[in-house]
Amino acid sequence: MFEFIRTHQRLMQIFLAIIIVPSFAFVGIGSYKSFGDDAGTIAKIDGKPLTQLEFDNAVRTRLDEYRQRLGAQFDQKMFDTPEFKQNVLDQLIAQRAIAAEVIHSNLNVTDAQLQKTIIDQFGGPGNFNKETYIQVLAAQGMKPTDYDARLRRDLALQQLAVAIEGTGFAPRSVARSLSDIAAQEREVQELLLPVADFVPQVKVTDEMVKAFYDKNARQFEVPEQARIEYVVFNNDAVLSQVNVTDAEVSDYYTKNTAQFTTPETRRASHILIALKKGASAADTVAAKAKAEAIVAELRKNPGDFAKVAKAKSEDPGSAEQGGDLGVIEKGLLVAPVENAINKLKQGEISDAVQSEFGFHVLTVTELKPAVVKPLDAVKADVADLLKKQKASKKYSEMAETFTNTVYEQSDSLKPVADKLGLKIETAANVSRNPSPAAGAAPYNNAKFLAALFSNDSLTSKRNTEAVETAPSTLVAGRIVEFKPATKRPLAEVDAQIRQRVTIEEAAKLAVKAGEEKLAAFKKSGDATGFGAAKLVSRSKPEGINGLAMQSIMKADTTKLPAYVGVDVPGVGYGLYRIAKVQQPAQVDEAQRKQEAEQIGNLIAQQEMAQYVELLKQKAKVKVLKPITSTTVTEVK
Repeated sequence: MFEFIRTHQRLMQIFLAIIIVPSFAFVGIGSYKSFGDDAGTIAKIDGKPLTQLEFDNAVRTRLDEYRQRLGAQFDQKMFDTPEFKQNVLDQLIAQRAIAAEVIHSNLNVTDAQLQKTIIDQFGGPGNFNKETYIQVLAAQGMKPTDYDARLRRDLALQQLAVAIEGTGFAPRSVARSLSDIAAQEREVQELLLPVADFVPQVKVTDEMVKAFYDKNARQFEVPEQARIEYVVFNNDAVLSQVNVTDAEVSDYYTKNTAQFTTPETRRASHILIALKKGASAADTVAAKAKAEAIVAELRKNPGDFAKVAKAKSEDPGSAEQGGDLGVIEKGLLVAPVENAINKLKQGEISDAVQSEFGFHVLTVTELKPAVVKPLDAVKADVADLLKKQKASKKYSEMAETFTNTVYEQSDSLKPVADKLGLKIETAANVSRNPSPAAGAAPYNNAKFLAALFSNDSLTSKRNTEAVETAPSTLVAGRIVEFKPATKRPLAEVDAQIRQRVTIEEAAKLAVKAGEEKLAAFKKSGDATGFGAAKLVSRSKPEGINGLAMQSIMKADTTKLPAYVGVDVPGVGYGLYRIAKVQQPAQVDEAQRKQEAEQIGNLIAQQEMAQYVELLKQKAKVKVLKPITSTTVTEVK
């Protein structure tokens, strides 16, 4: 009963992780957009085209995602590879194949399911606010209709995942064996040959220094550097020149009162006398009489509503809560019930109300009337909103002025700074590649730096063009002073190189000595020189280097003692004697259970990936154009 009030859906996280890439533009279920004939088609899925334009958009979106994630570390060339483009294509094809299966399987999501999910995601019953919902989506560049379509698609995909969810499990014997391997303990002794012990044996010659210098020339380069001036034009610059009057604020408030109104809320309870669909007239009369008797009883003692609901309500979902339905959201209940609740005063008992579920006795337990915030309370917010609206309209005009001025008066940034009230900033030691040290500085942008270090800018010292470095952000600059790349002289780095070569040669001697000792120990089985025995495991290395631990735990222990030698960079050469292999005295069953779940999860992911591949075959995917010939377009 009352499934429309309390419904729960489990997210199929593994399924969605494999097939959904949120950053991609996903054509809605049930329709594929076509932008041309086969000449512009890369692939066909279920007979529908995947166009070059759609692929290009997906690539740009993915690149933009990486650009935002990596910041100054982003390098366009890293992604101009066949592997990157093929990955994008594979994701798009998988999405289309799954969408086709959803259509063929006639999987639908009702409006009630959609609304319930949205309410749960944005505060839950009683806390959902439509204005907040719209604002949150707007901040992400989405409209409610766009989000509804995406959510409806995801819910349909979840239905598809139900059919194969939970099939991934690990046999108990396999899970236990893997747990035993993870928990295995080994008794180990360590003999470390530090690099420092071999330093006195190293003799570095001038020839060795020169050879290192020539071989590693890039390490001694001083990169080209520039001292620059730049100006930034953005929304803040526009806002600083926009004013809003009190009259404008008052006028907006008067015309948009609904925006500042907290709507009325009603919390209600009900008692249900259930009636099956197709019930006879006699059963209907009996159910109604029973409900009317409850109405008469409660109108005499309204305070007993919760007690009566627990005793007589036939809705198992709410009876135990005294009939509480929570705060009522529009459209959440069936129409007769919702309409009746909206007509009641707080504490009033309704007549018997019939719905498809039976007869309801209703009451409003809490009623909060609509409240309008006074102008003084929202004045600052309204003024800020109006300023942004004005700035938005003025931005294009000022941006055009900025772009034209830096170009037409290209020998200085002062004209554009004076005209638009901007500040000329300076920066030193700027190179043509973004610097992590400069962080989010406006000039530390690959597109701007490319313009700054162009041949025209370097030779003429003229202004760069206006470069968009972020949404609604233009930057123009000029080089004031330039120093080309140079190489530090050998004499300047001689001591540094000698130290490097000394350590490298000492490390080689440590490895040589260690390998000789390792061979001797394997023959003799001796423990001379080794330290005290330690009981180690993968989770408890007991101070042993991580690289050495990997070799210790992988070592063949069919014959003991076993010996392992490991070159540990920057430390020396480590020798390890394994004398004993055992399982821990106490087994952590909770840990075993967690590991079994992790193994099952991995198996489920593999099975889900295989299922997606089967859907591709079912959709008869045909790749018509090789991706390797496509150029990844720079994100604008």
